[in-house]
Amino acid sequence: MKVLITGGAGFIGSTVASACLDAGIVPVILDDLSTGRESFAAGRHFYRGDIADASLVDRIAADHPGIAVAIHCAAKIVVPDSVRAPLDYYEANVGKSIELLRNLRRNGIDRVIFSSSASVYGADDGGAVTEEDPVVPSSPYARTKAIVEQILADSSAAGELRAIALRYFNPIGADPQSRSGLAHRDPSHVLGLLITAHRRGGAFTITGVDWPTRDGSGLRDFIHVWDLAQAHVRAVERFDAVTADDPYRVINLGGGTGTTVRELVAAFERVTGATVDVRIGPNRPGDVAGAYADASRAADLLGWHAELTIDDGIRDSLAWAESLHSATDS
Repeated sequence: MKVLITGGAGFIGSTVASACLDAGIVPVILDDLSTGRESFAAGRHFYRGDIADASLVDRIAADHPGIAVAIHCAAKIVVPDSVRAPLDYYEANVGKSIELLRNLRRNGIDRVIFSSSASVYGADDGGAVTEEDPVVPSSPYARTKAIVEQILADSSAAGELRAIALRYFNPIGADPQSRSGLAHRDPSHVLGLLITAHRRGGAFTITGVDWPTRDGSGLRDFIHVWDLAQAHVRAVERFDAVTADDPYRVINLGGGTGTTVRELVAAFERVTGATVDVRIGPNRPGDVAGAYADASRAADLLGWHAELTIDDGIRDSLAWAESLHSATDS
């Protein structure tokens, strides 16, 4: 079996491609390398270009007539950038997705797995969210994900395709075999900031300690990217069964428990054996308390649950960051 992975040279897409290979599924990568790395696609069927390029999609389909599923990971993902340049985000994430779907369908590829996001939820009370909870995206980035989900739902209802939207929570870690990881040297997410503070001997700031969580700090559902990749493999393998009764399915992918920022710091200290210099800062505009996934649907439909721990994610993130900095500094 072959799958097309858009954004397959990026952090998540490349890890999904590795998991597919390990499961005997052949990935075909389409990526413009705007944020991905060509080295992450080494040894794989790789096409560099735009997902909205009809002639390129036609060529991929002609070269690989056995493509059974398209896994759509390509997107702009930086929330502050989406606030500053919303038109760019709507064009890249929505407009180009429409063109991609149209071109896939024209080539007979009508099974789609969409990389969506838990940012479509309100996530304001630190509790669990299910797939039935209201969709209330709070940024242009999150709204692009919600819009594409609606496009997939409507297209599936019309019989144009079938789709599974996987709502990711907070990916951390790296491929355990170090085939790929987060390409940014100084990532801006909370674990990245912890790693940067650890490397440079600086302080780490917890932004807000008055949230409605068990210790007052914000809460997130961290999921190891390898667990996330395994869920995609299950979705490919079980696609027809999952969509048999409903041509469009939404599935949460998370660890099923939340981790507060204070708990993340404690886990980081446990893994590294070092003490983190913690400072307390004010809440940032636009921040929310957070939420964690009710992942029971993933268990029921995909036979999947997260297996790797927060410590595993920290350990693999640290190992990847060290290799990234060593390669850059040499």
